[in-house]
Amino acid sequence: MDRIIFGDNQFFGINHMSEEKAQAQSERFKDLDSVIKVIDTAYDCGIHAFMFNTHERVGQLCDHFRANPEKYSDLRLYPSMPYAHKYANAVNEKGMVGALNEFVFAGRSAGQALKTIVRGGLSVINQDMIQVMKLLVDAEMRMFHGLNVKAIFLQNIVTDLLLGMGVKEVFVGFSDHIKKTYGVDAAFNSMNMPKLVDFLIDSGIENPIVCSSINKAGYLMQPSIGEYEKTLEEKTFRPMAMSILASGAVPPKEAVEYVAGNKNIKSIVFGASSKNHIQQTKDLIDQYTN
Repeated sequence: MDRIIFGDNQFFGINHMSEEKAQAQSERFKDLDSVIKVIDTAYDCGIHAFMFNTHERVGQLCDHFRANPEKYSDLRLYPSMPYAHKYANAVNEKGMVGALNEFVFAGRSAGQALKTIVRGGLSVINQDMIQVMKLLVDAEMRMFHGLNVKAIFLQNIVTDLLLGMGVKEVFVGFSDHIKKTYGVDAAFNSMNMPKLVDFLIDSGIENPIVCSSINKAGYLMQPSIGEYEKTLEEKTFRPMAMSILASGAVPPKEAVEYVAGNKNIKSIVFGASSKNHIQQTKDLIDQYTN
């Protein structure tokens, strides 16, 4: 796992604290060149690991990376799926069958589609959750082909829904499929790290990778900051911290000191839009890591 990973929320107008800021970011990054410029800035600052949601525009970014292999020779990617709005919009526009056809078979030849049907079509008809999950994971991962993927994350909206339902089989199936098919570890985003860590360990997933909000303000940390600190101290897993600035509620120096100063936190993911903020955050993390 990389120590520092650059996130992509700012590129797609996601800001949990301010709709106004989210809208401004969406306007700023409405064209791909503006996104690439910030990615290149982070890359030049020494951050070569990136977490990307499977937004359709990320497919264009991946095309750009593949077209410039020398420039991005040390690029390391951490896909996070599914991008829920993409599926919701497709279902609204094309219906369930049309959406499934688009994501499972899009861009495939007749022979490849037939192979997919043979492998999973009957399960799709039978609505077998694990087999459908595998098909959709493979569909989402097509945009990253030929690139250096280090771990594959399940988005928190799905992770926490399945956690609430207590569906161990899907977590195990996802983890096994990721390892077998892509040769990397599965990872999980969650808004309730303590409960998820216990659940994954009870499911037989050893030393899991869990990404969750971890910050000095306790922002988006359920059930409490105390439970997070206890889990970090007592449980064997690979924690990744996000939302370390609590959407601006914690000053950068204090935020990084709290997170990077905890020896048990393996990785930190953050997003920024300017060179100064990117370099400042990286330098602070390096300072408290070393």
